[in-house]
Amino acid sequence: MNIIVPMAGMGKRMRPHTLTVPKPLIPVAGKTIVRRLVEDIANMASEPIENIAFVVGHFGESVEKELLGIAAALGARGSIHYQEEALGTAHAILCAQEHLKGKVVVAFADTLFRAEFELDDENDGVLFVQKIDDPRQFGVVQLDEQGHIVDFIEKPQEFISDLAMIGIYYFKDGEKLKSELNFLIENNVIKGGEYQLPDALLNMTKKGLKFSVGKVNDWMDCGNKNATVETNKRVLGYIAAELTQHNNDHFKSSTIIQPCYIGNNVKISNSVVGPYVSIGDSSEIRNSVVQNSIVQNHSLITNKVIANSMIGNHVSIQGKATDLSIGDYSTIEE
Repeated sequence: MNIIVPMAGMGKRMRPHTLTVPKPLIPVAGKTIVRRLVEDIANMASEPIENIAFVVGHFGESVEKELLGIAAALGARGSIHYQEEALGTAHAILCAQEHLKGKVVVAFADTLFRAEFELDDENDGVLFVQKIDDPRQFGVVQLDEQGHIVDFIEKPQEFISDLAMIGIYYFKDGEKLKSELNFLIENNVIKGGEYQLPDALLNMTKKGLKFSVGKVNDWMDCGNKNATVETNKRVLGYIAAELTQHNNDHFKSSTIIQPCYIGNNVKISNSVVGPYVSIGDSSEIRNSVVQNSIVQNHSLITNKVIANSMIGNHVSIQGKATDLSIGDYSTIEE
């Protein structure tokens, strides 16, 4: 089985955090978004992952090396493919078209999920969905009486379906998907200046291919700072039993309220940390209270009360309680 991960977007809603790294490499509960995503997909697969293709912008050698390491950790071959222009979801997938063969999962790297089903080949594919209360801001699928998808509707203003697509798709035959994606490009089937994956999916259903829905238990957005902090909280809750219960010489006169993820070489003194806090490697918390927040690597927080915040790498903060979104290499003094 192959996995294709389109992740070439600029992540503008996550700035300033995406000025130095792409959004899928932002950590959630101690692992990057994209690592968690491909690990969760691998756990659902009924066979080993052979190739993981990352479709990126020109993010730099260190980012590409990290992505290849994610694939290697799953025993897969990693590859890097560039999307030079933002021409839509269908175009992004085709940038890695040599991996559109056999069984393929396409997973857009701005979302995480929890699910209890396993991928199977009863139908031609599975689209991951979640039932939502208000579908007007989402792309939804419509089903027939047998539970097969018959239509794809973007942001319906009148109720048609409450099953929202979350951006993860399984195909039993990647070659058939490749053929339909190329049809869009060759015939300039374009909407809003972009080639869209749902147009290819609709053509496939019209040709008789059967797609079922895989209903996830939880769909966690990582599109902006507040959503990512909330996702960090929910993931920490899910993995609480796996987290190390810290009793560390680097923690002095401090209280850790679980669940928390605390990285290597973290120092905490005279502070209260948690619940729902992730702290990256070599960061330090002094005389502070930190709750429901993400602190990345090599950052220092002193004399501060912080909640619902996201702190980048190499940040130094001193001051009062604030709702923050601070990018890498920042310094705040009050």
